[in-house]
Amino acid sequence: MPPKPTPGDAAPAGPEADRPRAPAGRPPATVELDESRNLITIKYFGNVTPAATKKTAADAKGLIARVRPGFTVLTDLSGLDSMDLDCAPDLSGVMDAFRAAGVRTVIRIIPDPAKDIGLNILAIVHYRRGVRVVTCETAAEAERALKK
Repeated sequence: MPPKPTPGDAAPAGPEADRPRAPAGRPPATVELDESRNLITIKYFGNVTPAATKKTAADAKGLIARVRPGFTVLTDLSGLDSMDLDCAPDLSGVMDAFRAAGVRTVIRIIPDPAKDIGLNILAIVHYRRGVRVVTCETAAEAERALKK
């Protein structure tokens, strides 16, 4: 096993160099709101645990009061390495909260279909009819989907 990099180490080269990284000092997820676009963005990085999804779900639910019905959720898994199976209840809970608040579109960036982490199945159960779900391989493709 290679040694863990230290803060002063050089960034990785090759395909790993382009992968999003977790912001320094933060958990392996971020939640952002763009009120002008009526958009909540959730990004996952590295190895995600239930503690991270619990905080992420709470943060996302906290933003619901600031979006208008018909809002969009963008979930970016391009920096995800793995997600613990025990994260599913938090993912399901936030999906239900989004549906109850009137989410219209969910866009997911999943460059590697093997890292879907079960979102397709969860979406069928928790979004049902009326929510457009789009899966993209790249951020550029997701940006185009946001404009539709």
